Amino acid sequence: MTGSAAWQQALAEADWPHRSASRAVQAGGLQWQVQLMGQGPPLWLLHGTGAASHSWRALAPALAQRHTVVVPDLPGHGFSGRLPAAQQHLPGMAAALGALAQALGLPAPAAVLGHSAGAALAARAMLDGALPAVPLLGLNAALVPLSGLGGVLMTGLAGLLARQPLVPRLFARRAGDLAAVRRLVATTGSRLDDTGLALYARLLRQPAHVAGALAMMADWDLASLWADLPRLPGPLHLLVGEADATVPPAQARQVAAHCPATVCHALPGLGHLAHEEAPDLVLALLARLLPGAGAA
Repeated sequence: MTGSAAWQQALAEADWPHRSASRAVQAGGLQWQVQLMGQGPPLWLLHGTGAASHSWRALAPALAQRHTVVVPDLPGHGFSGRLPAAQQHLPGMAAALGALAQALGLPAPAAVLGHSAGAALAARAMLDGALPAVPLLGLNAALVPLSGLGGVLMTGLAGLLARQPLVPRLFARRAGDLAAVRRLVATTGSRLDDTGLALYARLLRQPAHVAGALAMMADWDLASLWADLPRLPGPLHLLVGEADATVPPAQARQVAAHCPATVCHALPGLGHLAHEEAPDLVLALLARLLPGAGAA
């Protein structure tokens, strides 16, 4: 199913979170699904690998009380189309994000909140000038390159799987049920309710979404980003789930040592999907960190 067809199907499903806020936007060589809500200075919310706009379902309405919240499905994810193969790397996705920002025609954002790989994408976009230099709030941000042979094997395996047309369909058949998703989520250190699990199961039943996530992992070169990170033009706040089993919390200390403009903020007891398992706790922290809230 193409991104466009999947997006249209999503609009027909009344229980997809905030479907009334969704719109299709053509930019950067693909059709995006973007959710827009609220008013005030824009605030971009960028999900991580394998997720979609639904992961912000609890935070977006609360943040929209003071901001125009911009929640895209990243290329190849959810109900957005995929980039051409030659542009599926991190700089290519960052350039496409910049094209989306231009197409939307909104003022410069007050900040960008990125979860996991979404934080890396935001950092790359700011470094490349695709997004303006604004505060970056990284929630369990995946900014440290995978090291050694394990990192090479992980990236190579994702690339191999992404090139096999049957793999996404086989994965979708096996992973699109609640029991499988519950086991997958458990490996992140988070616990979701049945609604959250069902939304991930629905996504994982889409081979196009699975293929997009694999392609993103295969071309996700963090080494260049890591080298450039000290030049990040704006402040970097890391919101760190201390029970995160996907991005080890110790990586936040590595980033802080490498990038002097970094401030770390602990989220005790929360895992990789902190914003989904305990949105009120994350919102309380964001209320202090967002520009205009008196954060240090």
